[in-house]
Amino acid sequence: MKRPAPGKAAASGAATPALDLTCYVHPSWAPLIRPAPATRAWMDATPESFAYRCLPLNIANAHGWEVLSPCGFEAIWDGGAGTEAVTIRLAADADAKRAPVSLFGQGVITFHIEGIFQTPPGWNLWVSGSPNRPKDGIQPLTGIVETDWSPFTFTMNWRFTRPGQWVRFEAFEPICFVFPIQRAAIEAFEPRLAPLSTEPELERRFQAWHTERDAFHERMRLAPPAVPADKWQKHYYRGVDVAGTSLVDDHRAKLRLRPFARDATPGVPAPRLDDPVPSATPAEPGPAPGAALALRKREWLLETMERQRRLAPSGIERRANLSSEEFLERYYAPSRPVILVGEMADWPALEKWTPEYLAKTVGSAVVEFQGGRAANARFEIEKDGHRREAPFDAFIQLITRPGAGNDAYLTAYNSARNAGALAVLGADVGQLGKFLEASTNPLGMLWIGPAGTVTSLHHDLTNNLIAQLRGRKRLKVIPAADVGRMYNDRHVFSEIANLEDPGLDLQKYSRLIGASLYDVLLAPGEMIFLPVGWWHQVTSLDFSVTMTYTNFRWPNDAHATYPAA
Repeated sequence: MKRPAPGKAAASGAATPALDLTCYVHPSWAPLIRPAPATRAWMDATPESFAYRCLPLNIANAHGWEVLSPCGFEAIWDGGAGTEAVTIRLAADADAKRAPVSLFGQGVITFHIEGIFQTPPGWNLWVSGSPNRPKDGIQPLTGIVETDWSPFTFTMNWRFTRPGQWVRFEAFEPICFVFPIQRAAIEAFEPRLAPLSTEPELERRFQAWHTERDAFHERMRLAPPAVPADKWQKHYYRGVDVAGTSLVDDHRAKLRLRPFARDATPGVPAPRLDDPVPSATPAEPGPAPGAALALRKREWLLETMERQRRLAPSGIERRANLSSEEFLERYYAPSRPVILVGEMADWPALEKWTPEYLAKTVGSAVVEFQGGRAANARFEIEKDGHRREAPFDAFIQLITRPGAGNDAYLTAYNSARNAGALAVLGADVGQLGKFLEASTNPLGMLWIGPAGTVTSLHHDLTNNLIAQLRGRKRLKVIPAADVGRMYNDRHVFSEIANLEDPGLDLQKYSRLIGASLYDVLLAPGEMIFLPVGWWHQVTSLDFSVTMTYTNFRWPNDAHATYPAA
């Protein structure tokens, strides 16, 4: 029998009603708060991203909201007990009124959190640093604040762990992590130790798991699988025992916390639906009032639809053995992303496509690629100016040198030119007939590049199927309905080239804070379906080979009616 899930009534199954968490802001305050991401740089750097196999780690990472530093600074402690023992050196553009201070002594630096948090009756706020985000030389102090009655702000404090070492915080780096906890709940627990034998069913399940785990490790030793996803058991991740039995109704493999909605910019009246839209220049007339209203109503509708979609916090699903019919009905037709696993499990490319193999197989055939990108922040928009040619084996040598970064990248934009030279690789890939029309080019559109290549924030004019063959890629994905928050600049690109830019001005781009952001790690052997209009930026974490397909079995011609001007 399943135990009643926490937050649900045992008999009725009724879900817990929504609870309010409000941050009240004074007109002079501008707190930077976001739902905490599950990702960490050190986890990205683990071989095959194995750290993400630990679901408790992922859930802890995302189990709250992060407050970001409003400025960059460096600080050092000389070991003394007084406030003067800490020196804080601000970045040139920092606002001293919002900077951290040495307030308490004892090697502590203090951030004043700009907001008065209010929780429901009986709920506190747990306040500390972001879980599993260590910082050398300094550590966050943890507090629990009674925020259901307190009319006060609170501070976030960090204490140096050793003197004489400069510690740096970047602007927009997380400095504080909060989540609500029930004040009296912990005192209601009655902890005890008991022999496992007193719970026979639990003991039976444990023994089954123990036996299966030993057998799994032996299989891994004798025949290590080629696909990283097959190198670890997923019982806890899926919320089942080794027999596949689900024991609770509310297992979580991912959290979807809502961002803090902004009623209005502090001190500025909220815009009305019928406010006139400013003209592009003083000399140009603004749009007719009816057109302005229509545009605002369209944006209102999109944002309302996105808020409604968030009520079902399923994130981007990962699916195996998906049929054509379910893919069409559940994902393609409603424009809903999905990650497909196992569809390429038998493709030789997953094992073969090392840089050495690719260079040897394609040889000195001349290919086109994008070069000289590092010197031009507009390398995506001005991609025609970055076309380069080289023998393929020389190109591989170029991108596998240490520190190759974002300078050279063979992309989908070069596909037409490279079809002949790269056709020899087609023998290493299979067909995706469940989703795609038959094609004489099984490679689709190839992307080949080193760790550090970036595809700037943009949306596409077609539905795309992105298949990862070698290495890992990190995708930042934002729904199409959030187009009004994306600061669309030229064509399909945003003014914001890189969502991870430490210098990103979230005061200038304040609407971005309310957007839904999905963080996807795409491993070899996985594919993601990205519907037309969904915004994304892509970063390679390793030497990477990716293929993009657009030849779906169903209509995919939105580009034909795109309003280009």
